[in-house]
This record gives sequence, C-alpha cells and structure tokens, in this order.
Amino acid sequence: MALATAFTDLFQLRHPIALAPMGGSAGGALAAAVSQAGGLGLLGAGFGDREWLDREVPIVASRPGLPWGAGFLTWGIQDGAVEHVLEHGPRAVMLSFGDPTPYAERIRAAGTALILQVTDLEEARQAVDLGADVIVAQGTEAGGHGARHGRSTLPFVPVVVDLAAPVPVLAAGGIADGRGVAAALALGAAGALIGTRFQATAEALVDPVIAQAIVDGSAEDTERSTVLDLARGSDWPSRYPARTLGHPYLDRWRGREADLARDPQARQHYQDDVARGAIPSLPVWAGEGVDLITDLPAAADLVATLAAQAEDALARAGRRPPQLPR
Repeated sequence: MALATAFTDLFQLRHPIALAPMGGSAGGALAAAVSQAGGLGLLGAGFGDREWLDREVPIVASRPGLPWGAGFLTWGIQDGAVEHVLEHGPRAVMLSFGDPTPYAERIRAAGTALILQVTDLEEARQAVDLGADVIVAQGTEAGGHGARHGRSTLPFVPVVVDLAAPVPVLAAGGIADGRGVAAALALGAAGALIGTRFQATAEALVDPVIAQAIVDGSAEDTERSTVLDLARGSDWPSRYPARTLGHPYLDRWRGREADLARDPQARQHYQDDVARGAIPSLPVWAGEGVDLITDLPAAADLVATLAAQAEDALARAGRRPPQLPR
C-alpha cells in the first residue's frame, strides 16, 4: 500500500520521508538520492557558506522536476544565503533553531514551502502564526542539537499535531527504521524527518570513520551536552545542547562547563588533539535510534527499505494477533 499523507501530497512524493538537513553532511548527492527515491531531500545548508552552496546546490537543483529543499540554522544565517538558495528554485526551505520571523515572508513570497522545526510548544505556536506549510516536531532523542528543555518524540508529536492542524507535521528524533516512520504516522504526523540513519549512507558527506562509529554505536553511548561546542569554540547558543556519541572531552569536562567556557587553553588543547588525530575532527552527532543502524547502504535503497518496513509495520498493527492456546 502507498503511504499517502498531506506531506506527500504537498510535494508529490511517493513516501512520507524527509532527509534532515544535517549541516555540511547532507550534500547534493544525498539530497538528490533521497528525492529520486521518492522522499524529500533537504540540503544541510547550515549557516549558508557560499562556497559550499555553490558546490552542492547544483548537484540537486540541476535535475528537472526533482523535489528538493535546503535547511538553515536560523540563529546564524549569513547575509544573502537564503536568497542565494531561493534563486535555484527549491521546493522548500527549512529553518531550525532561532527566530524564523525575519526569513519567513521572503521564503513564502518566492513561492517556496516554509518548513519550520520546533522543539517546544511556544515555537510550535509561532510556526503556526508565521504560516508554516510544514512543521517538524523534534524530540530530545534526536542526534545533534536540540532544545535543552525539550520533550521526547512520543508525547511531543501528537501535541504539536493537534495544535497545528491542519498543517502537516513531521516527527523527528530517534527514528531510524520503518517502524519509527510507522509510529510517527500513528501519532498523527504526516511523515518523518530522519537524520542519523542517513548519516550512515554511501552519499553522506562524512568521514568514513564517523560513519563507521555510527554503525558501531549504541544509544547508551549518546549524551546531550554543551561540552563539545565549548571545547570547539563553537558559537552555538547554550540553550541547544547536542546529542553525540561518547567523547574524551565529555568525560574530562562533564559538569564543569563553566570552567571550560573560561579556559581558552582547554580549547587550544582540543584543536591540538584534532590536529594530531587523537580525537575526530568533528563530534559524532547521533540520535538514540543509533542501535538500529548496522550498515552503510545507498540512500535510495534506504528510502525504499524504510517505506517497505513502515507499510509492513502498519499492516501488522492492523491485524488481529493470533490467539494463544488455553
């Protein structure tokens, strides 16, 4: 059976699956592969680095009729970056983490769908007021950055669905197989936005060491913290800790974030450790669904697998279980 929803209808998709616009790693090849397989591929535009955009956007934008979009980190968007992407005719632009108000109208005025990611109900209400075409409800199980005081995906999604109706909502956070997609649909979402699972694909722009760490990782090893942003000298607002796999600097500085923030020598030590290969160049962003990731498939094959698994899970959920012998 085809899983048709308001989200698939909006973008003429075959499957209610979207690629999370993971900064830097969701490049043109990955977005194009997801879209060609029937989902919605979203480029990880991050803050809008022009050189990166000029390299990656044409890979997906040059394919006529292919639905695609780009996602930005709202709190740090570079001047002109949104307009530069809009010139290439994306079907959607997604904004996450920060006030989307300055960008919402110009996106909609371009005839582009506005996707807003929310991490709490205040953000969800704002998204509705701004006229979002799609809302992404991100739970705390998600890999990478998220709200410090957010809520788990399971209870958060249906509340946002009810608040936002009839605006379609995508569930995000901890979804790494088709059963998770089916669960999102059962919660009333119109689809799922998936990140960590797509990091471990052939087309993702990640170091093979990082991809393998995701395959080998366990949810028990993930942790939400601001330590690695502080150690890297990143400007991420402290209200958005990040979920990553374990890391030596987490063990070294856990509970001493204020000390780390005041210690420039510690940040230099971090850069030195990266330079000599003692630690990865980037943290391994990973959500709690990482246990379900055991291979590195092509993204198109993964989309097909997720869709088939979701259809099977929903079909099984609708069947009467066999009677146990008395």
